[in-house]
Amino acid sequence: MLDGGTIFAFIPVAIALVISPGPDSIYTLTRSVSDGRCAGVMAALGSSTGSIVHTTGAVLGLSAIFRTSALAFTIVKVIGAAYLLYLGIQMFRTPDEFEISPESASYTPMESFRSALLINVLNPKVAVFFLAFLPPFVQSDGNVSLQIFALGALFATLGFVYQGLIAVFSARARRAISERELVRTLLRMASGSVLIGFGVRLALEERTS
Repeated sequence: MLDGGTIFAFIPVAIALVISPGPDSIYTLTRSVSDGRCAGVMAALGSSTGSIVHTTGAVLGLSAIFRTSALAFTIVKVIGAAYLLYLGIQMFRTPDEFEISPESASYTPMESFRSALLINVLNPKVAVFFLAFLPPFVQSDGNVSLQIFALGALFATLGFVYQGLIAVFSARARRAISERELVRTLLRMASGSVLIGFGVRLALEERTS
């Protein structure tokens, strides 16, 4: 298993990466403000579950396929980019996205979980990231697969804690935000634009060898 020195070296780097803005955290923020704390926390859980999926792929060697196969990488990239673009466009097409009422809740907690999971899993760059990021912290004299999975689980846990905090604090500001039509509109446009931007960026992303 991992020793204390490896864990202490891994955590600061992982935290720096976790708090970097990305589609996962933007989506968690959006669901928290739109549908409340529970939906936001479930979105955070969905993102972290996606990290576990990628970690499992790295352990099984599936991530290597995305690193070596241009076709596999491109197929998953296009699907992931299309999904982000779809979510962003839906923001623009749904003027009541951030209104608070039982009728206007656009996503249930389980739907939030599934969407966040898909955002994470359908990003092949994340798969390649886990394959490249985790091995340097692995000790060759131990069980490599177990160490990689432990590091991935730790990364996913840190991600859930961070996004969970985003969900809790943004949900607390939910009513203040939602009662102001201009703020709702600006937040909806900004969230949609960011998701579309990430979708375009992913679509134009080149595979690295």
